[in-house]
Amino acid sequence: MKSLLLFILIVIFSFSEISGQEKVTMEDYNLAVSFRWANVSKKVFNLYVTPHWLHDSSGVWYVHQAEGKKKYLKISLPGLEKSDLFDHQKLASLLTDSLGEEIKPDSLPISQIEYKSSKELLMKVKGKNYTLNTENYSISTQKPKPDSNENEQESPDKKWEAFLKDYNLFVRSTETGDIKQLSFSGVKGYEYANWYGWDDIMEGEGEDRPLNFQVDWSSDSKWIYTNVYDLRNAQKMYLLDWSIDSLYRAKLLSYYRGSPGDSTMIYEEPVFLNIETGEEVRPGLRGTHINGVSVRWSDTPGKVYLQKQSRGYQNLNIYSFDLNTRQLDTLYAEFSSTNIDNFNYSLAEKNGLLFFLSEKSGWRQLYSLDLKTRQEKAVTNGKYYVNSIDRIDEVKKRIFFTASGMDTEHNPYFQNLYKVSYTGNGLTLLTEEDRHHQTSISPDGKYFVDNFSTANIETKTVLRSSKNGKVLKEMARADVSLLAGWSPPEVFTAVAKDGKTVIYGALWKPTNFDPQKKYPIIDHSYTGPHTQMFPKDFRRVLSIGNQSFAELGFVVMMVDGLGSSGRSKEFHNHSYKNLGGNLVDHLGAIQQLGARYKWIDTTRVGIFGHSAGGYDAGHAVLAFPDFYKVAVASSADHDHRMEKAWWPEMYMGWPVDSAYHLQSNVTMAGNLKGKLLITHGGIDENVNPSASFKLAEALIRADKQFDMLILPSQRHGYRGDHQKYFTKKRWNYFVEYLLGAVPIWDFKWK
Repeated sequence: MKSLLLFILIVIFSFSEISGQEKVTMEDYNLAVSFRWANVSKKVFNLYVTPHWLHDSSGVWYVHQAEGKKKYLKISLPGLEKSDLFDHQKLASLLTDSLGEEIKPDSLPISQIEYKSSKELLMKVKGKNYTLNTENYSISTQKPKPDSNENEQESPDKKWEAFLKDYNLFVRSTETGDIKQLSFSGVKGYEYANWYGWDDIMEGEGEDRPLNFQVDWSSDSKWIYTNVYDLRNAQKMYLLDWSIDSLYRAKLLSYYRGSPGDSTMIYEEPVFLNIETGEEVRPGLRGTHINGVSVRWSDTPGKVYLQKQSRGYQNLNIYSFDLNTRQLDTLYAEFSSTNIDNFNYSLAEKNGLLFFLSEKSGWRQLYSLDLKTRQEKAVTNGKYYVNSIDRIDEVKKRIFFTASGMDTEHNPYFQNLYKVSYTGNGLTLLTEEDRHHQTSISPDGKYFVDNFSTANIETKTVLRSSKNGKVLKEMARADVSLLAGWSPPEVFTAVAKDGKTVIYGALWKPTNFDPQKKYPIIDHSYTGPHTQMFPKDFRRVLSIGNQSFAELGFVVMMVDGLGSSGRSKEFHNHSYKNLGGNLVDHLGAIQQLGARYKWIDTTRVGIFGHSAGGYDAGHAVLAFPDFYKVAVASSADHDHRMEKAWWPEMYMGWPVDSAYHLQSNVTMAGNLKGKLLITHGGIDENVNPSASFKLAEALIRADKQFDMLILPSQRHGYRGDHQKYFTKKRWNYFVEYLLGAVPIWDFKWK
């Protein structure tokens, strides 16, 4: 009797456990699949309209999409008449006859269009090149252009062809065929005009790098600029490719890549070669492959501009160099106690000016520099962030630029278009809506196309006047009506770790959201620090993939804490030598959200990220093991000492010091309490998988349970079936260990 009673109690207890457990159904997985970008992109239209300006600014054409329909439209300027770019029905009939298959006018399979004139369009359809005459509606096939020789480059005056032979640079006369050798000191390992490629993979030991020929002619065809690359002491990183079906031994792959602090790197130096005299001129500036010298030709013959940053990115210089006199002059110099990031400049030589963007005031602002007097002026001056110089009008002496945060009432990440005179007067806002504006200016500067939206307000695309920003013509509106039951993410604010700064984020919830339930929260992280995660525009909220996670029973968060970019230099500097510290604001935001919303369960917190976001995910469960319970870290740089040199040296400093050790996930392996899945592509030449293996070794030595998935044939980004496999693995890792439900493996992808 006692045994029977005990058995009944066990059954009842077990049943109560099962009935109280979270459940995920096939319907949930189907919803998750339906919100993958590959599927949802077929149900949403005009989230971003790409403008194609006619070269003479007489109009703009674009593609307008709707369910089952795709129209090629044109707006003529200045008349603003909207019309079809061509007769869709007539073109469909012509293509049907030419291709021997039915082509429908509402879904023309055009992959490329070049507008030659109002009477002639060049287009590529199903791999074939056509010329369409829109006057008499006839098409003709174009003869394939002969393949250009990538290892030769013709001079602007068509008189010479430059080419590479035996690591030296030669030119050949196009008139006589005579050959002239320009460089003579090139040998294997000290090579002219063979640029350093990011993915110059070598197979086997002792193999040569791929041939990457590159020269840049002066406009008068008298000089050639190229680089000489010194590989004689450069070290390699290595990979083993186990994925080739026909090979039963791994293929050894290698590539030249320096790690932080290395001196054994590829060194590069700009050289200039005179076609007539054969003389070789060097400005005497030399850098590594992470801080090489950038070169721009001046409008003045025989003159160039050079930009160079030091290792560690704390010093930056812009020079002018006269090739005839060999005079090197410093035009501009900048120093930062942390780093100089996202610096760029534009020339207005007709006005004798150079314009640049710098954070040296504490905010990224626009400056002018007089090329003769070296006098510097602030064109803009405020507590906001200038994103880009979009156009310099040397006739009217004005600049079009984008900036964020100028209006303190707006979200600080929303970008607007402005124009201002060279002197800083006449600052004009051209996009007044409190939205994120993505703009494209016409070649003549009179008009611009504006795609504007927010994370929860759909995109509207309009043609505007550059004079005052007036909307001249509506081009398209986003259509998401096929996403029945879907709501955009909720935008939120929180207070950063300094107790005063407002930070911004977004929350994705399942379409069947129930405020009476408790949802685990997943932090989709990429702390940068060279970018932001806050979804400024409407397209990003759907393309980022967070809604798929939400459909499986989670709330998904993205937030930008102190240390990410796009705001003040002080804001950005929080990440300097402290990349792992960026997560403190993520943790704080989740706690604040948990106090604000009863439906967020802050006892069940997960995190995932890729690349630098993968570092975040690993770091979260190691640095904050009592808060973050489950993490998936994909293709991560778990120890910055093993990374490519430029990224850590920019944000962790140079030379390498104790900060690298303190920020390493490997040194924290013993802290792991929760569940951690480490994944990596086996032949990832961007973030070498070595640090993932080293973290795995450290976890084993610390006797910590973890999971690992190596995708042998994949590089930094996963593709095809491998991407699907990883997505399934990542979804189910959170379903099982964070949600506490039984995952489903065999679901359909369509």
